[in-house]
Amino acid sequence: MASSSTVSAAESIAIRPGEPLVGAVRVDGSKNAALPLLAAAAAVGRLVQIGNVPRCQDVKTMLGLLQECGYGIARSVTNPDEVTIQPISTAGQLPELPEAARIRASYYLVPALLASCGQARLPWPGGCPVGERGMDLHFRVYEAFGDNVLLDSAGYQVCRAANRTSAAEIRLPFRSRGATVAAMLRTVIDRCRLTIFQPNVSPEVSEILAFLREAGWDACGDEDAVNLTPPYDEEGGSLTWEVPGDKVEAVTLACAVAVTRGYALIKGVRAADVMPAMEAFAWLGIPAHAGAGTVTIQAIDTQLTGQPLRAISSLSPDGLDADFEPSLMALALGMPGVHLFADEINPGRHGNLIPQLARLGAVIEQLSATHCRFSGPQRLVGAKVAANDIRTGSTLIVAGLAAEGVTTVSGMAQLRRGHADLPSKLRQLGADITEEAA
Repeated sequence: MASSSTVSAAESIAIRPGEPLVGAVRVDGSKNAALPLLAAAAAVGRLVQIGNVPRCQDVKTMLGLLQECGYGIARSVTNPDEVTIQPISTAGQLPELPEAARIRASYYLVPALLASCGQARLPWPGGCPVGERGMDLHFRVYEAFGDNVLLDSAGYQVCRAANRTSAAEIRLPFRSRGATVAAMLRTVIDRCRLTIFQPNVSPEVSEILAFLREAGWDACGDEDAVNLTPPYDEEGGSLTWEVPGDKVEAVTLACAVAVTRGYALIKGVRAADVMPAMEAFAWLGIPAHAGAGTVTIQAIDTQLTGQPLRAISSLSPDGLDADFEPSLMALALGMPGVHLFADEINPGRHGNLIPQLARLGAVIEQLSATHCRFSGPQRLVGAKVAANDIRTGSTLIVAGLAAEGVTTVSGMAQLRRGHADLPSKLRQLGADITEEAA
C-alpha cells in the first residue's frame, strides 16, 4: 500500500468497485487556506514558521514564486510539512514571474511585491478552467489605497501609492474571498486601519484574521464587516502557525465512504469547516458527525430518507462551499429523490464535470450553465473519463467507486494541484485504485 506521504506521478488511475471503505485516515493541510496564509506570512515582514503545509502542486508553485520574489523559503528536513518564510531585508528588483500564470492564487502575491519592490507585475492568473473569475474587485481594492493599476493582454501591474494610507473603507458588491484577502494583505503592508463591508468570512478568511491577531493586529470580522487595526508597536519576533486541515479533502473522503456504504474516521479537520456538508449527509439519511478534529461517517446499514438534496453553492457565511458541491453530486447520484445542484461561483465547473459523469452513464439535466437536476438512484458503469479540473478529478474518483466495472481517470496532474495524493488516502481505507501506465 502506498504511503500517503508518497506523491504519485501517474497520469491516470484505474478504480474498481469492491468492499465498503473502512478505517481511519488523516487529511492534508488545506490548499485553499495555505495559499493566502503563505502570502500573509510574506506580507507581515517577520520570520514565520508554518506547519501542516500541504505538498500539492499549487502550494509548491506558490512557494517557488515567493522565493523568486526574494523571500527565504525553507522546508524542514525532519518535517517536510513545515515551512519557514524569511522576510526580505532590502528592496529588490521586480522579478519576472511566468510561473504565476499556472495558479489562480498568484494574485495574493501583489501585497508582498508592493512591500519589497514598490510594484507588482504578474501574468493573468491560471488554475482550474471553471469559467470567468474576473479580478475587477481586486483592482478596486488597490485603487482604494491610491495604487495605480495598469492592464494589458499579458497581465497586470500594480504600482504602490507614493503616500501610505492611514485608513481605508471598502464596500464589496458581493462576498469575494479573493478581494477580501487582497484588502487585508494590502492593509498589512501599509500598517493602516481597514473596514471591509460585506466581506467574505469563510474559514480561509477567518484563518487570516486569526493569523494577524497572532501578529499583534486587532483583527475581527463578521458577515457585516471586517475590521483591522495595526499593532501600536513594531513587532520583530518570529511567528508560528499551522495550516488547518483540508475541509474539501475531508468531505470528498466522506462521500467516497458513503457511496461504498462504509464506515470511517477522517481526522485532522475542524468541525465548523465541514458543517454544511454534514447537514447534507443528514438530509440524505447518512449518519455523519464532526467534532474534536474528526469526521465520523457511518453509511453501513443506513435508512435513507429519500429526500431530494438541494446543494446550492453560496458565499454566505453558513452556505455550502462550492468545492463541496461536486463530490456531493457523485454521492447523490446513488440516492433516491430528484436532486438540484447549483454553482454560480464557478460557472464553468458543471461544463467540465457533467459530460464526464455522463460517460459513466449518469443522466443529468442541465437547467442552465450553473444549475442541474437529476433523479436517483442511478446505475453507473465504468468508463474512461478525464479530470479537467481539481474537483472534477476527485468527484470522478468518488463516482468510480460506485460504478460497475473499471473506471479510468486521466489528467491526474490536475488533481495533484489540489491534493498531494488523494488516491493513496482512499487506498488506506481499502479502495481498489491502481496506477495506469502512460
